[in-house]
Amino acid sequence: MTIQQTAITMKNNIAQVLVGKEAVVELALVALLCEGHLLLEDVPGIGKTTLARTIARSLQCSFARIQFTPDLLPTDISGVSVFDQRDRDFHYRPGPILNQIILADEINRATPRTQSALLEAMQERTVTVDGQTHALPRPFLVLATQNPIELEGTFPLPEAQIDRFMMRVGLGYPTEAEENDILLRYRQADPLETLRPVTGPDTLLNHQQAVKAVAVEQSVQHYIVKMVQATRSHPAVELGASPRGSMALYRGAQALAAIRGRQFIIPDDVKYLAPYVLTHRLIISPQTRLRGRTPAGVLAEIIESVPVPVETL
Repeated sequence: MTIQQTAITMKNNIAQVLVGKEAVVELALVALLCEGHLLLEDVPGIGKTTLARTIARSLQCSFARIQFTPDLLPTDISGVSVFDQRDRDFHYRPGPILNQIILADEINRATPRTQSALLEAMQERTVTVDGQTHALPRPFLVLATQNPIELEGTFPLPEAQIDRFMMRVGLGYPTEAEENDILLRYRQADPLETLRPVTGPDTLLNHQQAVKAVAVEQSVQHYIVKMVQATRSHPAVELGASPRGSMALYRGAQALAAIRGRQFIIPDDVKYLAPYVLTHRLIISPQTRLRGRTPAGVLAEIIESVPVPVETL
């Protein structure tokens, strides 16, 4: 089965549970194919948790939900070494991070010390407890949620943590027709309870390798580099996107092209993904913020200012 066929099958399966979020599902599949992570930032009750659980069920992957609270400790995530009196030795008791798909719910409610427990896992795909390093299962995906409205009792994610998320995505409210469909679909039972897997982790791992073979023409690669470089030189930006951002945009465009049935990326793939990949990596200056401008608005200007490569005859 090709990447496009698997993506279509996954989308159709997820659509049995999640109504009207085709674009968000496609972005989640992009993150899966790139071994990236998603930050879902939106108001409560619009399907962030349902999305994570549905992806895990469709892929037949192990799933863990971690509810972040101010009293959550790093060991509650990574696990702890427990002394066994029978052999008088310490044994590692795995934490919820030792699953394939992790839902970090309301991640900004935990203290920075606890938030940092995810840094190693998200980048190196390992977790270290008492000097012992344990490999995480593959595939591995973190879907973190945060409510952008509530500020009381929250701890903003540090730049190092935010930079490890490949994309930041908002689900948005459903339309009137979609909300009616939700009520009808959930009238008698939760469709997630009867949802069946349509593919497995081994297939996803093979697709992750295949995505790396999607061709990137040199002018398109330069387009990616110029766009990321422009975020660092724009007068309204205090801190631009890191090289991790350019890698995320490069890999994401490859995955998006494969999902859409192409073996090469085009500039439109880059332009489409740029707002999701780069916006959360920009820190605009205080003066810019006081003028009412946002990182999303500044990035839109940057995208329009970078010349798009065209095919020469």
